[in-house]
Amino acid sequence: MTINNVNNGNQKLPLDNQRLNQQQTQNQADAQSAAKQTQAATTPRQDSVSLTQSAQQLSQVQKKSSDAPVNQEKVDKLKKAIQNGEYRVNPEVLAQKISTLEAQIFGIKS
Repeated sequence: MTINNVNNGNQKLPLDNQRLNQQQTQNQADAQSAAKQTQAATTPRQDSVSLTQSAQQLSQVQKKSSDAPVNQEKVDKLKKAIQNGEYRVNPEVLAQKISTLEAQIFGIKS
């Protein structure tokens, strides 16, 4: 069996070497770009964190408060009184203590 007229009678055109080189160069550049993107995606990022001075001070205060001594017996006694409904707050004494605390915080003499 013979195959005739494979190219429908068209003659082969000569290759344009300049155009072929441009296409090969572009294909290589595309491959390099894709390789760089893949490498960038797989390289772990280096993250960093910095705390403001206020955050550092807050952290120090929290650490000091967790290290502070606690009278666990008194805490348990107050919890029990609150649960039983026996704990009473004196509003006048509370108001005076709040006023004193605010004066200390804001530097106001009362």
